[in-house]
Order: sequence, then C-alpha cells, then structure tokens
Amino acid sequence: MPALTGRIDTPTNTYAAVLRTPGAWKFYLAAAPARIGIAMTGLGIVWLVHGSTGSYAAAGSVTGGFAVAEAVAGPQVARLIDRFGQTRMLPVTLLAHATTMALLIGLTVSHASLWSLVVAGVLAGGSLPQLSAQTGARWSHALRDTPLLSTAFALEAFSVGVAFMVGPGLVGIVSSSTSPAIGSVLATSLLLSGGFLLAVQRGTAPPPSAPGHHQSPKRLLHKRFVGLVGTNVGIGLFFGSMQVSVTAFAVARGTPGIAGPLYSITSLVSLFAGLLYGARRWRIAPETQFVIAFVWLTLSCLPLIAVHSPLAAAFALTLPGLAIAPFQTLSAVLTESAVESAVLTQAFTWVNSGGAAGMALGSAFAGWVVDGHSPQHGFTVALGAALMATTMAVTVKLSGR
Repeated sequence: MPALTGRIDTPTNTYAAVLRTPGAWKFYLAAAPARIGIAMTGLGIVWLVHGSTGSYAAAGSVTGGFAVAEAVAGPQVARLIDRFGQTRMLPVTLLAHATTMALLIGLTVSHASLWSLVVAGVLAGGSLPQLSAQTGARWSHALRDTPLLSTAFALEAFSVGVAFMVGPGLVGIVSSSTSPAIGSVLATSLLLSGGFLLAVQRGTAPPPSAPGHHQSPKRLLHKRFVGLVGTNVGIGLFFGSMQVSVTAFAVARGTPGIAGPLYSITSLVSLFAGLLYGARRWRIAPETQFVIAFVWLTLSCLPLIAVHSPLAAAFALTLPGLAIAPFQTLSAVLTESAVESAVLTQAFTWVNSGGAAGMALGSAFAGWVVDGHSPQHGFTVALGAALMATTMAVTVKLSGR
C-alpha cells in the first residue's frame, strides 16, 4: 500500500493498552475458539456431505444453502441481538445452531435425501451466531470515540484472519484422519464453547437498545452505509475470483500442489501488515485511507494479469495483502462511525453478509471465465472487482459523516 504519513503512537495506543481495557482480554480470548469453529464450519459441511454421498455437487448444494441462509438471516438475528442484548440472545442462537447442526449431521450419516440435507443446511446457516459482529460491538461499547478503537478493530481483524488460516486446515486434518462427521462435530463444539464463554461476559456486553429506538427508519438506509456494504461486496468478489484464479493458475502449470501456498501468501502478508497498521496513529482521515487502500488493491491486480511463473505469481500475490489489512480495519471503523450504537450489530452483520455474497458470486463468475478462457482472465475479474470496490469507497468518502 502507498506510504501514509503516520507515527508510532504513545503507549496508550498499543495492543497491550487495548487488552488492558476492563474486561477486554476476557471476551477477546473467550471468542477465540468460536472464531476457529466458524472458520471450520463451511468446509466441514463439504467434508461431511461429500463423505456420505460421494458427490461434490451435493456438498456444494448444501454448503450453498448454508451460505445464502447465513447472509439473509444473519442481519435479522443481529436485529434481535441489538434489541434484546447479547447476553439474552447469544445462548438462544447457539442452542438453535447446535440443534440444526446435529440435525444436519444425523441426516447426512443416515443417508437422507438431498433435499432434506439442503433444508438442514439452510437452518444451520440461518442460525449461525455472528460472533465477529458481537465482539466488534463490544469493542465499540468499551472504546467508542477513543483513538484505541481502530487498534482494537485491527486486533479483531488479525484474530479472524488467524482463525481462517487455522480452521480450514484443522477441519481437513480431522475429517480426513477420523471421519467427516467428526470435523463438523469439532467445529460446532468450538463454536459452542467460545460462544457460551462470550455470553457469560456480561460486563462488556453493549446494553439493549431502548424500546422503540430500534424502529427508527433512518437506521441503516443512507448513502454512507450502503457504500460500505458495496465495498464489502466488491472485496468479496475479489476474494472469490482470486481463489478460483490462483488455483487455475497452479493447475494450468502442472503444479496443483502449490495452489494453497500461493493463495495463503496474500493472507500472511495481510496479517502482519494489519498488525503494523493497527499499531500506528494515522494523520490522514479514515475515508481517505479507505480510498487509497482500494486504489492500491486495484493497482496490485495488474501484475497478476501478466505473470507466467509461480515465482512471479508469489511476488505479485504479496501486493494485495498490503491493502486488505487496512481495508478490514477501516471498514469496521467507518461502519462504527456511520451508524447509531443501537443498530451496530446489525450494521456489522450486513457488512459481513455483503462480503460473503460477493465471494460466492466472484467464485462462480471467475470459474465460468476461467473455463472459457485462461487463469489470467480470472485475474481480470479480480481487477474488475477491485475497481468496483474503489468506486464504492469513493462514494463513502464523498458521502461525508
């Protein structure tokens, strides 16, 4: 990412200071198992259904139903959480998710019909607790209007990134070495344990919204917030197209085994860049940084269109990670500042749903493009997604506060 004028801040703006916030380290660590469980769930369902049916098409149908239900129902569940509070609603959603996952596992191992598996997958996705949105709301409740908040969001983004690097590998190892069902059982168990540990941290939970306040028609339907959702749809399209394009690139060169390591380069760079970004106080306005991050993301796609060797691809894939880390933190910062606290969990969930929807569409479209052309054309799809996200980021900047 282009250099921004910044400085290392005083000790009050360090990660240690964030975790010294009363109750912060308790809810931060409590959510850790749940983050890994969530990162395992989608791939765990693929292993589960494919292991029983032998069909990737069936596994994709169930996983697709799960993802769509999560994107559609998640904000509605988040609205209830904002209304009634995390400590009341989180245990309910955890129990609902555990029940529906048990139903899905039971139906799968008993070789039930595909339509029943899809229905169970939809129920499981619709009840998946939005832990990242809830921990984000806790950080905001504790640190709103302080310079520590952006550092807290950077720490949260780092934790989610680690979970999504550890989780898929863990569920793959467990499912392949024991049985596919055990992988889903472990994912659900981690989610339940972390979720209940978070639920009992009552002192850091945001208070429920005042009766009637959550009915305000101006909650989320304004240009700034819609622009933020749009940028997340764009970044989802980028990630989805990159997954397919990097894999196709490795396969086309006869080295399919390097697809995973190549794709992980961007994530690794993003993790470390995110930590460095969050430890600094930036003098440029967040909205301007947001645009700069997306301009850099767009420019970083250009070398990928021209690469023809794994080594060149590895170098080119380091570049997007420098933009992704600031984007994740800035997206949370700008979302938090764009909405009232009474609807913050909903806002975070809508933003996450936009990213998930974009990823699904990006994977599908890039797969169609790569099949008909080449991996480089898939990287062109990623470039188009970055351009779309940049346009939406400019909309956010121009919308004002």
